[in-house]
Amino acid sequence: MKLTDLRGILQYIPRFREKTFILALDGAVVTDENFANILLDIAVLRSLSIRVVIVHGAAAMLKALADQQGTKPSDLEGSGITDADTLALALTAANRLTHEILEGLSANDLRAATTNAIIAHPLGILGGVDHLFTGKVERVDVEFLQSLLVQGIIPVLPPLGFDGDGHTYRVNSDTVAVAVAEALKASKLIFLTVHDGTQVHGRLIRQMLVADLESVLALQKAEVPPEQLSKATHAVAACKAGVPRVHIINGHVDEGLLAEVFSNEGIGTLIYANEYQQIRRAMKKDVRAILTLTKPSVESAELVKRTRATIEKQLADYYLFEIDKNPVACVALHQYPEQKKGELAFLYVSPSHENQGIGRKLIQFVEAKAREMGLSEMIALSTQAFTYFQSKGGFVEGAPEDLPPARREKYEQSGRKSKILVKKLT
Repeated sequence: MKLTDLRGILQYIPRFREKTFILALDGAVVTDENFANILLDIAVLRSLSIRVVIVHGAAAMLKALADQQGTKPSDLEGSGITDADTLALALTAANRLTHEILEGLSANDLRAATTNAIIAHPLGILGGVDHLFTGKVERVDVEFLQSLLVQGIIPVLPPLGFDGDGHTYRVNSDTVAVAVAEALKASKLIFLTVHDGTQVHGRLIRQMLVADLESVLALQKAEVPPEQLSKATHAVAACKAGVPRVHIINGHVDEGLLAEVFSNEGIGTLIYANEYQQIRRAMKKDVRAILTLTKPSVESAELVKRTRATIEKQLADYYLFEIDKNPVACVALHQYPEQKKGELAFLYVSPSHENQGIGRKLIQFVEAKAREMGLSEMIALSTQAFTYFQSKGGFVEGAPEDLPPARREKYEQSGRKSKILVKKLT
């Protein structure tokens, strides 16, 4: 199924309708040939009644203008010193990009308005250095932005702030995006950059708990590429300010925005607050999702095939691990109360979410449930993943005699010759 297939998007509509997404676009993304596709993606979001605010940077355009003039700006990102000449170039760069965005939105029949909703004051003298025309966000005019959003108008915010005396200041666009996301209580802040996401130790991070990223930035900052530090730092700031999910994606990827929003896997990096993931008991409406999720493993004979009727009959035994309310893993706990044993069964983690400790969390969850039920021993049967249960779950190899009578009969009838694993619960 293509990401743009309406059937794939429909499941998200109730969750995202009338929610606010902040799209933070690097200036280089706006001038890229893929920007036309991003505009189409924004049109899809708006058609689903998702409220969109666009914040854009201007560093790439500022550098291009400076190169044309043979000058060197005092700062590119809006966080260092901004002298008068750089401010003049920044205003030209920001206005050009804002115009391109407004023009593109108009071409897609989307109403938009550039605003002066960012109220700023001078960053001031830091470490004895006057930052001149560099500003700091003082507040966001929430009422103004909300009035536009209610009318279906997309606010477009340049990396500029304004004070009450008619002065304009350069403000870092990432900082603006975080401030707006916090003020509007946005559901998502999505950074569209020129990178695939955030790397740590040379590896692209697909998703990470905000506390873990904060720890990396505090203790292993050198392991994050310098050009990706701003997004990572602001992602932490946004989550700590109450934004549940921050996405960092490559704005050069066709349909990348839709792929990130409307699929479990996404294409970039997701930084999430603690409430983001959870394990819950499966419900009848989840049966189809369970069958779809585990189909590859059933086809490879790693898991025993279960019918819809079989799962529904023992539905209370099944649990789902969700990310962003989408099932990415499942497990079952079957009880044999007479023998005080429980079977850990049907453990499966989507390939896109492997190597993140989800399987181990599900094992620990099932063990905790078994203890609550007064069970004293866990069993598991596996044909291919038995080493995982031994190394990660602490199981040891057992024998058919360790199985409850009813389970042993099924085991012998199946002919699968699975390895039997056992674990005492203390």
